[in-house]
Parts: sequence; structure tokens; C-alpha cells
Amino acid sequence: MADRGAFAEIQHELAEDMAKVNTLIAARMASEHAPRIPQVTQHLVGAGGKRLRPLLTLATARMCGYGGDDHIKLAATVEFIHTATLLHDDVVDESAQRRGRPSANLLWDNQTSVLVGDYLFSRSFQLMVECGSLQILDILANASATIAEGEVLQLTAAQDISTTEATYLQVVRGKTAALMAAACEVGGVVAGRPEAECTALRAYGDALGIAFQMTDDYLDYSGAAASLGKNTGDDFRERKLTLPVIRAIAAADDTARAFWSRTIADGKQREGDVEQAMDYLASTGALADTRRAALDWAAKARAALAPLPAHRLRDLLADLTDFVVARAV
Repeated sequence: MADRGAFAEIQHELAEDMAKVNTLIAARMASEHAPRIPQVTQHLVGAGGKRLRPLLTLATARMCGYGGDDHIKLAATVEFIHTATLLHDDVVDESAQRRGRPSANLLWDNQTSVLVGDYLFSRSFQLMVECGSLQILDILANASATIAEGEVLQLTAAQDISTTEATYLQVVRGKTAALMAAACEVGGVVAGRPEAECTALRAYGDALGIAFQMTDDYLDYSGAAASLGKNTGDDFRERKLTLPVIRAIAAADDTARAFWSRTIADGKQREGDVEQAMDYLASTGALADTRRAALDWAAKARAALAPLPAHRLRDLLADLTDFVVARAV
């Protein structure tokens, strides 16, 4: 498929730079006094993952004509921030699985996961400072704060079946899109591109991140959750108010609303409830609507690249929008 080919082509195009990023990550996650730090980090990093976020930084910097080495540090920074948030997320969500493997908090403990996540955040800020740009530091520091804010907002909205799509979108912009937007924007900033181009790159990353998360939310109920290292309906079991559920609740009759209130708000779930939830999502069109919404945001991401100069990587980044939503195929 052409869209999956685009992602593979980006990986191939940036393989040399990505190897340098991996070498830097390995060096900076080392700890002379606490060997558990690299053990935990390597468990998560070694589990695979697409490395999408650092690839975005490498691709945008190269596309914008950058010829130095700071984009390597910035890509490693982005991956450290992402890995730190995953460690913290698994503690908050009490997850037992990450990328198809036991989560770090299950193999070690919550305290270790939180503290190693903190260590990686600190390492990321060291790398930011080494680039010597206050603007880049500002972008990535704001992204880190926005991620934490989004996670807290998600906690406060959890199990509240009156949660609106506006709140959901704010959560998604925090927990997923903020880092993708920053990863793209710093590629333009480090290359010294005009503000309008950097703004366009940020808009691309923002829309791509929203499409990415909406696709994840769709996959959880579509029977394709295994592609995320999850079981179908995990979001339902964790009582998460994702877009499919929010839209199903909005279209619910009294019987369906009582079901969502019992299972999500009250947490009284029984055998067969996941299947019942999926039936409601299908009958109301909520699942199909979520898929369409993800496609709409992917189209916005593609359109955001228009102000950027013609470049092979710009075309590949445009095609990457198809890859993000094609995971649901």
C-alpha cells in the first residue's frame, strides 16, 4: 500500500540519522549509579514502536534544509519525553501491557516507573539546553507542560458521561498532539525557517496527532486493538470517555444511557458488556463517525503542508497522514 510505503520510505531516507538518534538515546539513558534506569528504559524502547515522533523531527529538519547535528539531539529529546509519558501513563492507567509486552510497572513497580520517567524528562531538558535555542526550549517545555495538563484533564473527566467532544479534543491535543506538533515545529526552527513555515509544520503535527489518537480510539472497539498491543474493549474496561463512546452517549435512548451510566459512570461492568457496548457503537454510527473524524483530521494535516517548499520529504509527510489512519484498515 502506498501509505505504508511512505512510512517505510521515510524510515529508509532517515536511517542514518535515526541510527545516530538511537546511539544518543542509549548513551543518555545510561546511569552510573542506578542501573535499573537503563534496564527499565531499554525494556520500553526495545519493545519496538514506530519512533514516529523523532522521525517527524528528523524529516522536518531535513526538509527545511538543516545541515547541522542538533536535530539528532532534538529527535532524542522528543523520544525521551514520549517514553517518560508512557511510563507515567501505565502507572496512572494501571496498565499491565505496553506494545504487546508486560508494562514496566508490572515488571518492576509503580515507584520505579514514575522515577525513571522523571529521569527521562530531566535528560530531555539537558538535551534541549545543549541546542542553545531559547525558542526551541520554549516549544518543547510548553509541550511537556501541555502533556501533563492533558493527562490531568483526562483524569478529571474520567467516568463523567457528560464529557463533551470539546473536552475530549482538548485532552487529545494535550496527551498526543502536543508532542507531535512540537516535534514538527522544532525541525523548522532549528533550520531557521520563516515563522509562517514553522507555524505550518506545527499545524501539521497537531492535526496528525489528533488523527493518530482518534484512530487509536477507533481501533480499540473495531476488533483491531491487537495492533496496539491491547485487547478489544480495553478503553471500555478502563471506563475511558473516548470519541466513540462520547458520540454513542449523545445518540443514546434511555436504555442505552442507563447502560453507559452503569458501566462507565458507576463502573459496574458485567459479562457481555463489552459486546453490548460495541453493538451500541455500531447501531448509533458512533464508531463509523470516529473513523470519518480521523480521516478529516488526516486531510487537515496534509493540507497544512501547503506553505512548505516542494521537497520529496514534504510529499512523504503528506502521504504519512494516510499511514496514520490506514492502521484501522
